[in-house]
Amino acid sequence: MKKIIGLGNAIVDRMTQIKDEQFLTDNGLQKGGMFLVDETTIAQVLEQSKHLEQKQTSGGSAANTIHGLAKLGADVAYIGKVGQDEVGAFFVKDLEASGITTKLKYSQTSSGLAAALVTPDAERTFATYLGAAVEMTPEDITPELFEGYDILHIEGYLVFNQALVEKALKTAKSLGMEVSIDMASFNVVEANLEFLQNMVKEYVDILFANEEESKAFTGLEPKSSCEEIAKSARIAVVKIGKEGAYIKAEGQDIVLAPAYTANSIDTTGAGDSYAAGFLYGYTNGASLYNSSRIGAKIASKVIEHIGAKMPETEWEAIRPEIQKLIEA
Repeated sequence: MKKIIGLGNAIVDRMTQIKDEQFLTDNGLQKGGMFLVDETTIAQVLEQSKHLEQKQTSGGSAANTIHGLAKLGADVAYIGKVGQDEVGAFFVKDLEASGITTKLKYSQTSSGLAAALVTPDAERTFATYLGAAVEMTPEDITPELFEGYDILHIEGYLVFNQALVEKALKTAKSLGMEVSIDMASFNVVEANLEFLQNMVKEYVDILFANEEESKAFTGLEPKSSCEEIAKSARIAVVKIGKEGAYIKAEGQDIVLAPAYTANSIDTTGAGDSYAAGFLYGYTNGASLYNSSRIGAKIASKVIEHIGAKMPETEWEAIRPEIQKLIEA
C-alpha cells in the first residue's frame, strides 16, 4: 500500500453552532466561505460565541484527510507548523493519538485557530487565524521530509503561500511522488487562479474540487468542469453534494459516482473525508468509481456529527463495507 504524507495549515478547529446567519453578517463573513482573519478578529469571534455549544479538534483540510486515512489503516504522516502553546500541544497530541507520524515545525507565534461557525442548515463558515501555520517557508521543505512516501496530499488553503506550494510540488515530483490537491474553498481559488492553473498543469496528478471551486477554476458547470480539469490533472474529481461526484481520468470516460443519503448536521470536513476515502481506495487498487464511493461513504457519516471527525464506533461500522468496495 502506498504511503501518503500531507502538507497543510496546522489549525485547531473550534466548531460552534450558531443560531442564524446574523452572526456571520455581524462579523463580515460570507456564508460557506473560508476567511483569513487577524488575531483581533478571531478573539472577537471567540468572545461573541463563547456561550454557544462548541467542540474542539485538530483541523486543517490536509490534516483532516490524513486523519481519515490513518483511521482506515493507511501509513501516513503530516507536515505543518504550530506554536509552542496549549493549542499547538493539543494539535500534536490529537494527531499522534490517531497513529499519524508528525513532522512538525515550531514557532514562537500563537498556533493557528479556526472558528468553524455552523448554521442550522449544516453549512459551515470559517474565520481562520493562521498564526504559526502561515509561517511555513520554502526552506522548511526538504527532500528528507518526503523520503519513503509515495503521495503528497496538499490543501488548497496553502496557496496563499505560493512559494511554499511550488517548492513542495517540485520537491515531491523530483522524488517521483504523485501529487494530490484539494481546492479547499471557492474564494481561495478565485484569489489564486492563475497560480493554481499553472501548478495543476505542471505538477498535479489528482485534483479534488466541489461545484463552486471547480466553477471558480474553469468557469464551467460540474460535468464540463471535470472534463476541463482532466486536461491538466491526471485524475479530476468534482463533487456535487447529494448527487455524488464526477470523476475523469486520463484516457477514460467521465463517470458519475453517487453519494449516500445522510442526516446532515454539520458539513465541516465532508470534503476532507471524501478525499481520505478516495485516496485510500485509489492506493489499494480500487476502481475510481469505487474509490469515490468509499469517499462518499465516509463523508456521509462525518456530516452526521459535529466537527470534521466521527466516533470510533462509526469507523468500526463502515470498515467492512469499505473493504468490500476495494475488493469489488
